[in-house]
Amino acid sequence: MISLKDNMQPGNGQTAEGEGDRGLMLRKAAAWQDRWWSNGDGLRLYARDYPASPGRVRLPVICLHGLTRNSADFEDVAPGIAALDRRVIVPDMRGRGLSEYDPDPTNYHVWTYAKDLLDLCDSLGIGRAIFIGTSTGALVTMVLSTLRPTLIKSAILNDSGPVIPPKGLARIAGLAAMKTPAFKNWHDAAVFVAGLHKLAFPNNSQADWLKFARRVFIKGRDGLLRLAFDPRITEAFRSATVTASTYDLEPCFQSLAHGRKLLIVRGALSDVLDAAEAKRMAAMSKDITCVEVERIGHAPMLTEPEACTAITDFLESQG
Repeated sequence: MISLKDNMQPGNGQTAEGEGDRGLMLRKAAAWQDRWWSNGDGLRLYARDYPASPGRVRLPVICLHGLTRNSADFEDVAPGIAALDRRVIVPDMRGRGLSEYDPDPTNYHVWTYAKDLLDLCDSLGIGRAIFIGTSTGALVTMVLSTLRPTLIKSAILNDSGPVIPPKGLARIAGLAAMKTPAFKNWHDAAVFVAGLHKLAFPNNSQADWLKFARRVFIKGRDGLLRLAFDPRITEAFRSATVTASTYDLEPCFQSLAHGRKLLIVRGALSDVLDAAEAKRMAAMSKDITCVEVERIGHAPMLTEPEACTAITDFLESQG
């Protein structure tokens, strides 16, 4: 049975504000409501729900984060979209953020995430929406187009295509295989993420890295900062069972591209979506456009001027 609650209701493995590890992530501005739903496996999952500004009645936007990220990645993007009179839903996929961890790590894959999102949409009564997917979130969007074609009106794919280049996959596997230490303070956590991602974001300031760290780490009851995801989501990478063919979703991308308007956002320094692949994807239809964000790797934050303009224009073109 699918259930939906809001206003920071604690669930399995989660607690009210100020209590426990992931409960600390509930501290927020009043910009969104907290939503909880149960998926087909009985896991209790979480989403941020940003209400649309008063105005036109428009389709909602659903934003999907990357492999080891969570809904906080869209905290600077969602309010701007909501200001365009669109409700914005930003879920934490199972095993991330405030969503419950799966006792069976083999369930951590794009097809399961897509089914979880169908449960979410059913809970909220959403029959049609515009999707924004970053990295893994883009792959999940492709899969969704095959599971329920009528759900997706149009989509924005952030720095990910149906085939991941071996170089990019190897880097992701290397990051996934790392055992990240716990940190005592936010400064050390920020230094750590800067060391991992400075090639992708060469112009980031100290304040940018601190914001980055606050999105991906949570503080536990012991006062230590740990990454806000189940470490077991990366087990496939640690066991070296993932190859480029594992994430070959060409049929799913073709399904998504058929009869839909798409926007592809690419970081100019990206090793996950190379320029040739982005060009090939854009050439599949006259309704696919591509924007490149300069001096950024994988993946753009979507707050960059080029990305903001392109996303706003795209959403405004969708009625």
